[in-house]
Amino acid sequence: MTAQTYSQHWSAPLADRPISATIELPGSKSLTNRELVLSALAGEPTTLLRPLHSRDSALMIEALRSLGTQIETVNGSDLLITPTQLLGPAKIDCGLAGTVMRFVPPLAALAVGDVSFDGDEAARRRPMHTTISSLRALGIDVEDEGREALPFTVHAIGKVRGGEITLDASASSQFVSGLLLAAARFEYGLTLRHVGKHLPSLPHIEMTMDTLANRGVRVNNPEPTVWRVEPGVIAGGTIDIEPDLSNAGPFLAAAMVAGGSVKVLGWPAKTTQVGNEFDGILQRMGASIHRDSSGLTVTGTGQIHGIDIDLSIGGELTPVIAALATLADGPSRISGVAHLRGHETDRLAALATEINRVGGIARETEDGLEIEPGTLHGARWHSYEDHRMATAGAIIGLRVAGILVDDITTTAKTMPNFAELWAKMLSESA
Repeated sequence: MTAQTYSQHWSAPLADRPISATIELPGSKSLTNRELVLSALAGEPTTLLRPLHSRDSALMIEALRSLGTQIETVNGSDLLITPTQLLGPAKIDCGLAGTVMRFVPPLAALAVGDVSFDGDEAARRRPMHTTISSLRALGIDVEDEGREALPFTVHAIGKVRGGEITLDASASSQFVSGLLLAAARFEYGLTLRHVGKHLPSLPHIEMTMDTLANRGVRVNNPEPTVWRVEPGVIAGGTIDIEPDLSNAGPFLAAAMVAGGSVKVLGWPAKTTQVGNEFDGILQRMGASIHRDSSGLTVTGTGQIHGIDIDLSIGGELTPVIAALATLADGPSRISGVAHLRGHETDRLAALATEINRVGGIARETEDGLEIEPGTLHGARWHSYEDHRMATAGAIIGLRVAGILVDDITTTAKTMPNFAELWAKMLSESA
């Protein structure tokens, strides 16, 4: 398979006045793709209200359809998912979506027939050893020609015994979530134990457990790194998808960079999304936050403080925080995010390279970044086919003239209308 090509160079707009904008964001990618998987495994149809429509969710939909799941659009943009017997042979295009390459193989093991997986060229470099070895430990035949990476084929026989499994998910919490999502359909459920020294993005596992519990699955977390899913029926019904709080990050950051306020509508009062951590983090960097029943508002003065922070709770927040740190009045240190080297690109190397390219001072550490104020200037900002790298360039471009993001359409991975929303935010402030 060939990588999707992005070629739309984009001049990041400069903010010449304080911002005053209200933003309505599309649905959470993390929740949309978890709920799609559970809907395909459910005992009855499911309707997803306000799901995300993006490249990652489209890849998940097509993966499930290729295995026989019926998915149709209703009421304009909602999705009706009708589960059926999962059947191969099927070919799954993972694109560059970690949720597809790590959530669908355990589900595919419940099908009957061969299911092959491949993706973009960059996806073949993403770690998959844990998924492949875990499936084999569950008795599933996986053919990968010794690569322990894409491409590989799952030889499925329609059932998985389940039981107990031990794995090292230090590279990604998605390895845990992928197994837990399918585990209620295993004959004996699943007890899963993580044995690595580090477990990144724990809130994403909590999100997985919450989505399972909301569908009537019996789940528990008897020890900090042990999870148990009992066998049983997964309920369908109607599920409303929250807005994507991680994608809110660039817009919230904009208020700090330009000064003024940005309000994100529909911010949930209670959520398992790691993007909710922006509240406390941005306050530490100089923002003020206001929540009410309609959403969350960030207000900034244009002054940004450096920060020393462990982001192991949610590495996906790193590009936004690194962009703000580049514009801060003092040094910053981001730690706990060594696993970002295995994301869409090596995000630590990419961030350091691009920050230095525009005149900042950034150094990679063993598990993160050190960033100091520098004399910033315009330059081409490379996005590395990584949506969060592209939005980091947009943030810096609000203050630094001449930032040219080379592949802004990479944002289609999780937010196809990012450039339009960004322009709307600035035009509202005119």
